[in-house]
Amino acid sequence: MKIKKAIIPAAGLGTRVLPATKAIPKEMIPIVDKPAIQYIVEEAVRSGIEDILIITSRGKSAIEDHFDKMPELEQKLAAGGESKKKLLDDVIASSQLANITYVRQAEQKGLGHAVLQAKQFVGREPFAVMYGDDVIIGEDPCIGQLIRAYEETGMSAVCMKEVPKEDIQKYSSMKVEPIKDNLYRITDMIEKPKPGQEFSAFSILGRCVLPPEIFDILEEIPYGAGGELQLTDAMKVIANKQGMVGVDFTGTRYDMGNKFGVLKAAIEVGLDHEEIGEELRKYIKELSKNL
Repeated sequence: MKIKKAIIPAAGLGTRVLPATKAIPKEMIPIVDKPAIQYIVEEAVRSGIEDILIITSRGKSAIEDHFDKMPELEQKLAAGGESKKKLLDDVIASSQLANITYVRQAEQKGLGHAVLQAKQFVGREPFAVMYGDDVIIGEDPCIGQLIRAYEETGMSAVCMKEVPKEDIQKYSSMKVEPIKDNLYRITDMIEKPKPGQEFSAFSILGRCVLPPEIFDILEEIPYGAGGELQLTDAMKVIANKQGMVGVDFTGTRYDMGNKFGVLKAAIEVGLDHEEIGEELRKYIKELSKNL
């Protein structure tokens, strides 16, 4: 079955990026001239996804506003003639990317709890999960890589990378066996492992393709690490019973829930930006003389 639906959990409080996120959703932090969440939506669209559910919470209405039409702004830009045409096209395009709907997560009880809010939206078909914290930029859309792996193997899929040993406790750890190329079979996993509990240095980073059975599992399993309903714990059940495929993905990941990640994204994307790239490159070279 083709993957046509994606959910983007975007209900977190963004505490690692305070005070910037006190009034602005972290998903709306700009990377040069587009908010982080637009990069995620565009990745989904490039991968053939048609329907997107964004899971929000109180104080996140700016996300909905961004993907909505804004007639007053469009009229003003249209009145500017040719000089404002590209801006007008960009504004209109952001409201026509996909069929986007929203559901509010009343309480933040973990990623698994957030995903559970999408049960009615998903129905009984496989779907993609794209973490709202993670922007992944590359020529080959990351979620598209997972969709191909799912279609090829028939197994649920996650994108993963090897992370430094000192960071593995912040993420998850996968028990993996090579299949071919950048594909691995996952047979077990653990969320936020304590020292000595790690299976490998591979961690899930930001993207999954899951079967609808995940909702039944989420409704049955107990709350886990941090007192939260962990999506990893539900995926572990699938990995144990059916196996999963891990994709050592291509592309650059930016953690937009991390201050340094936000800065890296702005600089690296800015260097490739057609309007400011050359100017930024000259600025960095000049600045580096004083470092």
